[in-house]
Amino acid sequence: MITTEPSDRDLDVLIVGAGLSGIGIGRQLREDLPTKSFLILESRHASGGTWDLFRFPGIRSDSDMYTLGYEFEPWVGEESIASGDQILGYLRQTASRHGLDDHIRYRKRVISAAWSSPDARWTVEVQDTGTGERMTFTAHWLFCATGYFRYDEGHTPPFEGQDRFRGRIIHPQHWPEDLDHRGQQIVVIGSGSTAVTLVPALAEEAGHVTMVQRTPSYVLPVPLRDRTARRLRRWFGERRGSSLTRRLNIVRQRATWLLSRRFPATTRRLIRRISTDQLPRGFAVDEHFNPPYDPWDQRLCLAPDADLFRTIGRGDVSVVTDAVERFTEAGVQLLSGRELPADIVVTATGLNLQLLGGIRIHVDGRLVSPAGTVVYRGLMLGGVPNLAFALGYANASWTLKIGLVGEYFSRLLALMEEKSYDTACAVPDPTMATRPLIDLDSGYVRRSAAELPKQGDVGPWRASTGYREDVRLLRRGPVVDRYLHLSGHQHRPETDYAPDRDG
Repeated sequence: MITTEPSDRDLDVLIVGAGLSGIGIGRQLREDLPTKSFLILESRHASGGTWDLFRFPGIRSDSDMYTLGYEFEPWVGEESIASGDQILGYLRQTASRHGLDDHIRYRKRVISAAWSSPDARWTVEVQDTGTGERMTFTAHWLFCATGYFRYDEGHTPPFEGQDRFRGRIIHPQHWPEDLDHRGQQIVVIGSGSTAVTLVPALAEEAGHVTMVQRTPSYVLPVPLRDRTARRLRRWFGERRGSSLTRRLNIVRQRATWLLSRRFPATTRRLIRRISTDQLPRGFAVDEHFNPPYDPWDQRLCLAPDADLFRTIGRGDVSVVTDAVERFTEAGVQLLSGRELPADIVVTATGLNLQLLGGIRIHVDGRLVSPAGTVVYRGLMLGGVPNLAFALGYANASWTLKIGLVGEYFSRLLALMEEKSYDTACAVPDPTMATRPLIDLDSGYVRRSAAELPKQGDVGPWRASTGYREDVRLLRRGPVVDRYLHLSGHQHRPETDYAPDRDG
């Protein structure tokens, strides 16, 4: 049975997801457009998104908290690289402090959304994950703050013989609460950020941990605590000092990325030298920590206080660069013929990407395939009216982009209200060249590239490469350009387009 909740019958904005993005967008609406009605629907029983879902040992931020935290709520914790519990507490405290708790509805999974042009409304079908009851919401705008990976499953490739293995096989996305790994022989398959995070944490109590990687990753040691931030906070106070640290770290992130892209050979040599200095004398650095690709072709992995290197130096962790051929009863056998004994095998083999949380989108009765669309300004899909989404940076902290998206979104809604528009739709040039949306060569990106929207090669259709570019486009640039068509019952659409100042 489908019901409609009377108090939520017709909203200005319906936000999907109460994680880092949803909380940021919700706060932006409350601050800039206090008369707008909105709700945040969260399919889980609690807020926090990724930081409530992932519970594996050592879970932490993969960028500094001064930039991962919100600009409006500066991070004032002692640690620059924070634990999952610290991040979750920060998110929930931020939501409460900015009056968002009453706007969140839990155990509400969005199944589908249908746009009606005559009504200028979304009709959204929602399922209560506790009772199974279905209900509908309607809204002028739908904002998908669902991130870009599937919450219900991680990626685990099929391994021959895994049903014969006598131990436990675990994917980090679904870490069991009852797992006791003390004294156990553990094999972690993978070399990305999750594996680099998980391995040193497991090594604290495990008998031994072996990280099996088909291809090495770049691993960069960073301080757990930022001494510059500590000084700035002492000199200027907590909030002002944290804000200054944020600005400094934005510059640092950008400089690291630019150095990697413009001078890849130099960056490679620099990272290799750092790795060599951190690892035991005689360690096979080129075999295990010198990837065949350039820095930032895939994300750099961070090691707070060089924890991965330290556990290798203590002998608690081994690194094997090889491929898994099959599972055996007692462990895993590699292509080289070597067998690694294991009580527990962790498949840190990546994520499955999914834009818009898997919601089925219809526009005037037509099913929309995200793969057939092009992304406008990093937050709308070409040809889909009144739908926005949050997609953070691949080469910098996620939240930097989300903050700017929220600012632009509220500017757009304010303009539409002022001019009595009810519909906004970005319309791409059909002859425009396109390419993949995410400019990384990581396995999880390659696997899902065909299912994701594309980016264009001009102006607001081209994915930005950094925070400063988006400041110009989203914060300081014009709200409307020749691609964004605004219309309403009181207007003729063809007269409502502003001159092209972006392309």
